[in-house]
Amino acid sequence: MPEPAPGRTRASAPGQTSARGREPLDGAREFIDELVGDRAADWDRDGLLPDDVLRALAGRGLLCAQVPAAHGGPGASSAANGAFTAYVGSRCSSLRSVMTSHGMAAWTIQRLGSAEQHAAYLPKLAGGRLAAVAFSEPEAGSDLSAIGTTIEPDGDGVVLNGQKTWTTAAHYADLIVVVGRYGSGAAAAVVPASAPGVTVERVPRPSGCRAAGHAHVRLDGVRLPASAVLGGGQPLMLLVTTALAYGRLSVAWGCAGILRACLGAAAEHARTRHQFGKPLAAHQLVGRHLANLLTAERTVTRMCEHASGCWDSGSPDMVMATVLAKQVGAVQAAQGAATAVQVLGSAAAHEGHVVERAYRDAKLMELIEGSTEICQLILADHAVSGAAV
Repeated sequence: MPEPAPGRTRASAPGQTSARGREPLDGAREFIDELVGDRAADWDRDGLLPDDVLRALAGRGLLCAQVPAAHGGPGASSAANGAFTAYVGSRCSSLRSVMTSHGMAAWTIQRLGSAEQHAAYLPKLAGGRLAAVAFSEPEAGSDLSAIGTTIEPDGDGVVLNGQKTWTTAAHYADLIVVVGRYGSGAAAAVVPASAPGVTVERVPRPSGCRAAGHAHVRLDGVRLPASAVLGGGQPLMLLVTTALAYGRLSVAWGCAGILRACLGAAAEHARTRHQFGKPLAAHQLVGRHLANLLTAERTVTRMCEHASGCWDSGSPDMVMATVLAKQVGAVQAAQGAATAVQVLGSAAAHEGHVVERAYRDAKLMELIEGSTEICQLILADHAVSGAAV
């Protein structure tokens, strides 16, 4: 087992204090403040996150904080990791998006991998290597049952062919967890980005989360050992749902962070900007906007706390709670960011402003890890079934 990075303490169990009396994510927010500083706007304009920032976070296991201490991770609970994710999301949604994709890759390995695969991959993801997870394809977005990528046995290994699109963090990734068809079922494969036959083409100038490293990934006869295959033969939608559960909850917590950033900026502007002889905050219609922002942030946070509580307790309601948190979070973040723009007016019309970035980033949250419409269909089916959320 690799030794923890300097200054890092192993946790005795997820969500518990370590033997030295520290929480798994002690000091993580301060570390984010040090790394991000006031550079998020520049990263957004440049469309790139610095490699040293990503490697520093990955090296302390902070991109996949729920990886157990036995595999070199912080061993954080979903609740602790979620609160940290929201904090990162309030500083830089692109960085939070990389966390989500990297964390999904680690979670997929945890859920689908064998003990040998856990030992082979998880210490790498908690120790400095960067990862992404690839689902969507040109003809398989919301309808992931249309996935055409294949993972075919070939001698003592497998061969991958297919194309993935809009794979978050793939531009930075050392390893890409690729979901594809495997016999009559499905599997995921851990693919080195440097493997022969892998082509990663960065998406130019996306409208939101511009520095998250979105990329298209082409797989042309990529040969891997059989040990790279995770969960071979499982039903496709079961495999996809397993990975998406982590992503949906991470996105939801990120939406809480977006709302906090918007609320903070809008409240500060309303306190200090004067019109008609008094602060904006003293005008009732502006006050209504601030009240709505506060309500949205508190609502999304409570939804996320509930979903993480279900996750940590192993509740059978976990999957539906994550869908609900993602749906509420994404819708409220998009509406809340628009509200913040309304409060700030032209002050938020500058590229890179925290609210201007939030306005663009929040809209993407309604599209990824299950669009608003897909989440609504899942929730509607749940309502019709008569089951309690």
